[in-house]
Amino acid sequence: MLEVGISLEQVRVVRRDDCISFLGSGIRPSLATPSMIHWMEICCRDAIGPHLEPGNDSVGVKVSVSHLGATPMGHAVTYRARVAQVDRRRVTFEVEASDSVEVVGRGTHVRFAVDVKRFARRMKRKMEALDPAG
Repeated sequence: MLEVGISLEQVRVVRRDDCISFLGSGIRPSLATPSMIHWMEICCRDAIGPHLEPGNDSVGVKVSVSHLGATPMGHAVTYRARVAQVDRRRVTFEVEASDSVEVVGRGTHVRFAVDVKRFARRMKRKMEALDPAG
């Protein structure tokens, strides 16, 4: 059952493919905003997964996050997700990311609980509409 207060904390080390690479030489690669948001979403999904009905999962529909600080490649980031609101299938999370020095990201994320089989059927119909030739 989905309810306010469900939470999860996950720790991930910043890898090369999590980093921005366009700042040039002499600047150590650091966690990119899209990667931080990706791991925030994963943390939210993992937090509510065990509380969903069998055959359900969740999909992200809205992200409002500020990237507040840089974390260099090779350092750990702790991602925290806490359910702040539940409106039937709509779940709003408070999210945060921090390294050993500071909070590096904070905001909200909204996910919807979905029936996986129904979602797959809708996706199949859409794919057929997009590419009728198959």
